[in-house]
Formats: sequence, structure tokens, C-alpha cells
Amino acid sequence: MGSVETHAGRVAVVTGAGQGFGRAIAVELARRGADVAVIDLNDASETVAEIEALGTRAMGVQADVAQPDSVAAAGEEICGSFGHVDILVNNAGVYPFRDFFDVDFDYWRTIQAINLDSQFLTARAFAPSMRDRAWGRIVNLASNSLGLAVPALSHYMASKGGVVGFTRGLATDLAPYGITVNAVAPTASRTPGGEANIAGDVLDGVASMQAIKRGGVAADIVGTVCFLSSDDSAFVTGQTIMADGGLVRL
Repeated sequence: MGSVETHAGRVAVVTGAGQGFGRAIAVELARRGADVAVIDLNDASETVAEIEALGTRAMGVQADVAQPDSVAAAGEEICGSFGHVDILVNNAGVYPFRDFFDVDFDYWRTIQAINLDSQFLTARAFAPSMRDRAWGRIVNLASNSLGLAVPALSHYMASKGGVVGFTRGLATDLAPYGITVNAVAPTASRTPGGEANIAGDVLDGVASMQAIKRGGVAADIVGTVCFLSSDDSAFVTGQTIMADGGLVRL
């Protein structure tokens, strides 16, 4: 990973940062100079400790990003502690496989709340701080499954399709305030969450179809997220970048 402090002086918030993609993103933002607040449903103290070891400021907040009151409280705590927020990375999400005929409305709504509603709630919590400073970066995690024919994921793909639409619309709404909004779509990867939900032979099969024929890992999306959260991407907004080894090509 890069060592240049491209994010020095910035304050970043990363959701779902207790492990996997979120932890890798949070640590690399810190390595590049950002102070980082990590939000997770579970304890993220290991991520916080790793960030602090790099010499930047960190804080961990346990919150349910699918619940409006929980997100509002987390936003107040983080903005109160750091003073402002410049970068939001919406990483938190779930991707359980379930046959369509076993998906009832309550389960459908749960997936939409975790994967899509959460991104609306966090944007509402932190975009005002960015607007006040006339600079901001929001990076949403989408999915390359939108370009694939994967069974038993209609509920998940609907939520991630919503993320892409939300990203495009929000990019227009926030551009006048110096805020860019983009999405990154990873592939099925060997993260704790990926390995818990996807069989090893399936992960191997996905890798075999990619142009870059190796399994994805958390570090593979970090550079793209860091670019989209920096000054270098000032003229890039409303985009969804597939960081998936060349599996889906748009």
C-alpha cells in the first residue's frame, strides 16, 4: 500500500470496520494520514488499536447502521469528538444466499435496511459536516453481482442495485457543495464474511473466471477507495468502479 500522506488532515468514517474490507480500508486511510472513526455492530477495538499504532487518531463506535436513532447518535458522537467529518466509506453490509421462495417480506426489508437504508442514514448524518467545509468524499460499497447471473441473491442484488442508483443521484445533489459520491464494487473475496457465506470451491471458481486469476482479498479494493476519497479524484463523481479482477467489464 501507499505511504504518501494523501489524506493528512482529513477525518474519515468507515462502517463495518471490525474486519474484512472495512478494517483494511480504515487502516490504510490512517496510514495515509487520516484520523479515522470506525463504526461496527460489534466491537472494533482491534481495528482502533491498529490505527492508533500508526500514529493517527482513532475511535470506535458500536452502532446498528440500519437503525436511524443508532446512526444519529453515532454521528453526534463522532462529529462531537473530531469536530467534523470529511470522508465517509459505507462498507457495512450482508450478503446471505437465500432461495427466492424462502424470502418473506420481513427478510427482504432486513436486507434492504442493512445494505441500502444504512447508506442513506450515514450520508444524512455526515454530509452536513462536509457541506459546511465545502469538501467531502462519500464512497459506497456496491457489488459486481449486478453484472452476473448468480442464483439465490435477488434480495441482495436489489439492495446493491439501489446503492448504485443512490450513488448516482446523491452525486448530483451534493456536487454543488464540493462533495463527490462514488461506489466501488468488489468481487467475492476471501474475507471473514466472504468465507463464512461462500464455499471455498465457489470462490475458486469465481477467481478462474476473472482476468486476474486469483482470489480477491480485502486489500484489493483499498487503493480504489483511497483514490476516490482523495483530492486526486476531484473530477470523478457518480461512478461505480468494478475492483474485481476483471470479472465484470462495463
